[in-house]
Amino acid sequence: MDIVINIAVFLISAVIFTFVGMYIRKKIAESKMESAEAEAKKILEIANVEAENKKKEGIIKAKEEIMNARNELDQEIRERRGEVQSQEKRLIQKEENLERKVEKIENKEKELEGKEKELDDKRQELEQTINNQLKELQRISGLTRDEAKQILLSEMDKKLTAEKAQIVREKESEIKEESEKKAREVIGYAIQKCAADHTSETTVSIVALPNDEMKGRIIGREGRNIKALETLTGIDLIIDDTPEAVVISGFDPLRREVAKIALEKLIEDGRIHPAKIEEMVEKAKEEVSASIKEAGERAVMETGVIGLHPDIIKLLGKLKYRTSYGQNVLNHSIEVSNLARIMAEELGLDPKLARRAGLLHDIGKALDHDMEGTHVEIGVEILKKYKENANVINAVEAHHGDVEPQTIEAVLVQAADAISASRPGARRETLETYIKRLEELENIADSFEGVEKSFAIQAGREIRIIVKPEKITDDKMTLLARDVAKKVEDEMEYPGQIKINLVRETRVVDYAK
Repeated sequence: MDIVINIAVFLISAVIFTFVGMYIRKKIAESKMESAEAEAKKILEIANVEAENKKKEGIIKAKEEIMNARNELDQEIRERRGEVQSQEKRLIQKEENLERKVEKIENKEKELEGKEKELDDKRQELEQTINNQLKELQRISGLTRDEAKQILLSEMDKKLTAEKAQIVREKESEIKEESEKKAREVIGYAIQKCAADHTSETTVSIVALPNDEMKGRIIGREGRNIKALETLTGIDLIIDDTPEAVVISGFDPLRREVAKIALEKLIEDGRIHPAKIEEMVEKAKEEVSASIKEAGERAVMETGVIGLHPDIIKLLGKLKYRTSYGQNVLNHSIEVSNLARIMAEELGLDPKLARRAGLLHDIGKALDHDMEGTHVEIGVEILKKYKENANVINAVEAHHGDVEPQTIEAVLVQAADAISASRPGARRETLETYIKRLEELENIADSFEGVEKSFAIQAGREIRIIVKPEKITDDKMTLLARDVAKKVEDEMEYPGQIKINLVRETRVVDYAK
């Protein structure tokens, strides 16, 4: 029983203590809440005070900034007003200066008008004075105004002639120096690289005999052997007192070559009679034909020309037995081809066209003994027949000036032809042709007015002209030399170049009696 009471007392005590603790804690919490509220109110009051202070400080700062900005603006306005006032002052000063200048210009215009009027008056007086002087000069000189004008124009013409001659001399000198320098370089380089040998052939060939007894065997009984040989070959066989030699004469080099080979074979065989002669002539023709083909192929290989028709190659081979003024035409054609090619390469042109045209430029000489017409016409006809390039045909047709060259390569072929023909030792001229060319050169020079006498010298490489000093002045000599050179170029054909040398001198002769 006591235990139950103790437990009940303990439980009641626990409940009471619990309620008492809760009450105490509530009171403590309330007191804390009251103190927290009081603290919060203090904090709020402090915050309100600080906010009020900051607000007042911000207002004060804003007022200060506004005052500063206003002061700065006032200062800027004052500065701008000062600038505007200074600009107004400058503008007013400029207006005053402009007014003064306008006033001065007006005064000057008035002065100029006055001076212009004075000048007009003086001009009229001067014109009157000039007219009076002209009348006086006409009276004194006895010349009319037109006559005096003509004299002045004549003097002016002389001065212009002198100036033109000076300009022509200067330009010719400049062009000549440049062109000669370049031409020498190209031509010298071309000649240096192309050094071909030339064989000079005549209208006769000589066959050596082992002994003089062979002459009788060649003649044969009643001359039948020599007649057979001459008939079959178309040449003349000259057997004279020349020891151990027989001369074969004929203008056709092919026939001479056939006769020479046939006669050498007959001499080597020893059996000489008409039947044997006919056999040897046929063999000689075959050898010459093979030699012609070989010569044509050699020329094509040396020059590097490809694509030629076989017939044209044979015609080239025939040029081996053709000469022009003692110069072998095939060697000349090869040289012209190489010269034209080298010059074309130096000038940046078409070397294939140049060497082809150079090789074929004298192709007509292979048939000019058998066909009518010049070798140029024959060559053009042959090339057209075999459908050769049009530029090559033009170069062949133009290499002697028969037509105008259409390409620079055609001009190079002309130059190469002249170089090959005119270099020392390349050709020989007959006396008749040489004298005719000299006479023609002198006649051209004598045809000009003011020429007293002309002399062709230096083997026709120079024409020296003596002019009349009273008709040809020093300045006119330049123009006369140019005209003579132009006429020589137009009317004559010649290798190389011809120097035109004019001489003017005044001689006075008197006698003491």
